[in-house]
Amino acid sequence: MKRIISLAGALALANLFIGSTASAQSADARIAEALKPLPEDLKAGATVYMYDANGDRKVLRQGTNGVECSPKEEDGFTRCSSTVTRDRRDLQAKLKAQKKSPKEIQEAVAAATKAGTLKPVPFGTMSYRFSDDDKRIKILWVMSVPGATTETLGVSTVSQRDAALKGHGFPWLMLPGTPGAHVMIPINSVAGSN
Repeated sequence: MKRIISLAGALALANLFIGSTASAQSADARIAEALKPLPEDLKAGATVYMYDANGDRKVLRQGTNGVECSPKEEDGFTRCSSTVTRDRRDLQAKLKAQKKSPKEIQEAVAAATKAGTLKPVPFGTMSYRFSDDDKRIKILWVMSVPGATTETLGVSTVSQRDAALKGHGFPWLMLPGTPGAHVMIPINSVAGSN
């Protein structure tokens, strides 16, 4: 009888160990996936987080450098952003969990920014995106430049998406002259993007 209990105890401990190892590997894989869009020098210090079904933030790894990343989301993108935009992303996640439409989320964020409950995105704030879909730009860096125009930045407004998909993209300005103006910077020939 003691052998059966000992064997059962040993099996339970083995299952517990295997489960925690698999969970750790899973977290490690999610962390590695989340860091894909970043330049090498930012990866080691980046925070990695996810949102649960309620839109609550769950930190997988605490960072030190003011950049935070999330693993691939439902839309197929892995994203990293400055911590200065955390409140904006947290609000978007809560609204998404409440089944709000993309338009409703956009309007709520704009209203919160106008009301002052969300800070505007500072000029020059970077965000990073990765996709493993061949029909999308693999690695895209985006610089927020609220209010900027072609004249103020000297950046084309002609989309470089198609050229970027072929590995020849150059930066371009989207939504010029608006609070959402941003420069799209496709990154080509980066290790790990294939």
